[in-house]
Amino acid sequence: MSALLESYAAGRWFRAADGGEPLLDAATGEEVARVSGRGLDIAAMVRHARETGGPALRSLTFHERAALLKALAKHLTAGKEELYALSVRTGATSRDTMVDVDGGIGTLFSYASKGVRELPNDTVVLDGALERLGKGGTFVGQHLYASRPGVAVQINAFNFPVWGMLEKLAPALLAGLPSIVKPASQTAYLTELAVRQIIESGILPEGALQLLAGGARGLLDELTVQDSVAFTGSAHTAGILRRHPNVLDGGVVLGVEADSLNCSILGPDVRPDDPEFDLFVKGVATEMTVKAGQKCTAIRRVLVPAAMAGPVTDALAARLAKVTVGDPRNPEVRMGALASLGQRDEVRKAVEALRASAEVVAGDPRGGPLLDGDPERGAFMTPLLLRARPGAAEPHDVEAFGPVSTVLAYDGLDEAIALAARGKGSLAASVVTHDPDVARSVVLGLAPWHGRVLVLDRDDAGESTGHGSPLPVLVHGGPGRAGGGEELGGVRAVLHHMQRTAVQASPDLLTAVTGRWTAGAARAESGVHPFRKPLADLRIGDTIASARRTVTLEDIGHFAEFTGDTFYAHTDPEAAARNPLFGGIVAHGYLVVSLAAGLFVDPAPGPVLANFGVDALRFLTPVKADDAIAVVLTVKEITPRGGADYGEVRWDAVVTNQDDRPVATYDVLTLVARTWPVASTPEA
Repeated sequence: MSALLESYAAGRWFRAADGGEPLLDAATGEEVARVSGRGLDIAAMVRHARETGGPALRSLTFHERAALLKALAKHLTAGKEELYALSVRTGATSRDTMVDVDGGIGTLFSYASKGVRELPNDTVVLDGALERLGKGGTFVGQHLYASRPGVAVQINAFNFPVWGMLEKLAPALLAGLPSIVKPASQTAYLTELAVRQIIESGILPEGALQLLAGGARGLLDELTVQDSVAFTGSAHTAGILRRHPNVLDGGVVLGVEADSLNCSILGPDVRPDDPEFDLFVKGVATEMTVKAGQKCTAIRRVLVPAAMAGPVTDALAARLAKVTVGDPRNPEVRMGALASLGQRDEVRKAVEALRASAEVVAGDPRGGPLLDGDPERGAFMTPLLLRARPGAAEPHDVEAFGPVSTVLAYDGLDEAIALAARGKGSLAASVVTHDPDVARSVVLGLAPWHGRVLVLDRDDAGESTGHGSPLPVLVHGGPGRAGGGEELGGVRAVLHHMQRTAVQASPDLLTAVTGRWTAGAARAESGVHPFRKPLADLRIGDTIASARRTVTLEDIGHFAEFTGDTFYAHTDPEAAARNPLFGGIVAHGYLVVSLAAGLFVDPAPGPVLANFGVDALRFLTPVKADDAIAVVLTVKEITPRGGADYGEVRWDAVVTNQDDRPVATYDVLTLVARTWPVASTPEA
C-alpha cells in the first residue's frame, strides 16, 4: 500500500488512522498515494489560523510580507525538479507542468514585486483622496483598507495542484490573512509536496499556511463573518457552498470560479492567407491540448464566419492530427492523460451530449491511437473537434472539461457576440482580427459577459501569452455561469481580502491613524531644514516654509526662450489678453514648479539623494508677472526600503501667491539616506 497523504494542521503533520482512498497515476493506473481526512480536528485548524497565523502576519508590514513571498518563490524554484518529477503522475507533460509549477512560482514573484512597488511599508492602504467634510478644514474623511482578523480558505480544483494554491495564497498572505488549503483529492499528492517544501523552509510564520488533505466536511461550519472561501470547481459544488448557512446568513464571503464555456472568435476580416488565420488555428489547438484541455480558460466554442467554417475546420483537424497522445514520461508525447479514469468518463458523457447537435470532425471519441501508454489503465483521450449544426443549443450549455472544442458558424458580428453571450458568462474570450473596428465592436460586446478578453493579431502575437493564461497582474474570474468571482489582478486581489473603511476625524488624528500627513494637520518647523535630516531623523509633519520670490516678465521670457515653450500665453501680450482664462501674460506652470524647487531645496550635499518623481501636480491659479510666490513643503509619508540604506519620502508641496492663494499643489518624491553621512564603502 502506498503512503497516506498528511495534512498540516495546527502546527503539526497529521495522518489519518484509516487506510484512505487510493489516488492513481493518470497515465499508468498505478497507485500513487492514499488520502483521508478522518479524525482531523478542523476546528483546531481554524483556531490556529486565527490565533497564531493571523496575528503573526498582521504584525508585519506589506513590504515584510512581500519579502516572505519572494523568499518562498526562490525556495520553491530551488526544489521544483522534485515537483516536476511528481507532476508527471497527474498526466501532465513537461509543458503542462511548467504552466502549473512555474506559473505558480511566477505568481509569487509577481506579488512580491507588487507588494514593494505598489503598497506602503505599513499595515494599512489608503484609498482615494482626502475628503474635506467641513468648511473650516477641521473635519475630514479618508477611506482605508485594513486586514481582517480571519482566515482565507481555498478549495481548489484538480487541474492545477500548484498554481491553483499559490495564486490564491500570494494575495491572501500579502493582505495579512492566514490560509487553509483544501486541494482536490485526485492530485492532492502534488499539492502536499509543495506545502511540505514550504513548511520545511520555515519562511512563513507558523499558522500562516495549513493543508487539509481529504474530505472537508464541517469546514464551513467553523467559519464566521471575518472569514472567506475561494472556491474553484464545478457549478454543482459551488451551489452547495452558496447554500451553506454561514454563507447565506453568517457573513462568510464566498468567491466562486466555476464552469466556463469560453470562446474564441475569428474576425470577419481574416482570410486563410492572413497571419491571423494561422494564429487562430494555433491558439485553438493549443487550448485544446495543454493540460489535455483541463483548463477553466480553455476554448470550448470556436466561432467563425460561415464562409470560413470549412477552412478553419480543415486546418484544425490537420493540426490536431499531429498531436501525439500518451504517457507524458515519453518526451515525444505532446498531450498526456486526463487526471483520472473518472474524469475521462465525465468528458465522454459530455461529448455524447454535444453530439445531439454536432458531429465529430476530428479525433475518436472511443479512444484513438496512442504513441505510448495503456488505453485501459491510463485516462487517455485524443483531441476531439466537433462542428455544430445551425441553431445548436448544446455547445452553449454543456462543458466537456477535456480536449474538446466545437466549431460554430456565425453571420455578422452581432450574431457572433450573441453566440458568445449564450455561454451565460465566461472566464476568458479571444478575438483574432487585424481590423480596429472589429476589435472594438467585439470587445465591447463581450465585456459584460467575460472576465478577460484577448485581442490577438500579427502585432502582439510575438509577446502574447495566449488565450488561456491567467496573469498575476490581470483579473481572473467571470460573471454568471463562471461564478461571479474575481482573483488576481495585481493589488486588486490583495484589497479584496481587506476591509475598506471610511474614517472621519480631525486632520491631526487622521494623520495618527493613517501614518500619512493630512492637509490641515500640525506641522513641525524645528529650525533644521528637513533636507538636512536623514531618514532616521525625519518625522511626519516636518516642514519648511520658504521666503517669497517675485516672478518677473524677464523670468517668463527667459524660460520661454531657454525651453522652447513659446506658447502664446507666455510670449504674446495681445493674444494672451484675449485668453478668457488668463487675460494677459502668465508664467509657465513648470517655471512655477522650478522656482518653487529653488525656494525649498538645500543645495549642499546631504541625505536627500535623488528626486524620482512628482505626483498629482495641479496648477490652480495663474501666476502673472510681479506675483510673489512661496512654497510650504511638508513630510507626508516615509517609506523605508527593506535591505537598502535609503528610503522613500513623499513631500506635500503647496505653492501660494502674495494673496496666499494656492497656485500649484503636488507631491515631491525623494530618496533619502537612512543615516548621514553615509557609511563609507570599503575598497574592493
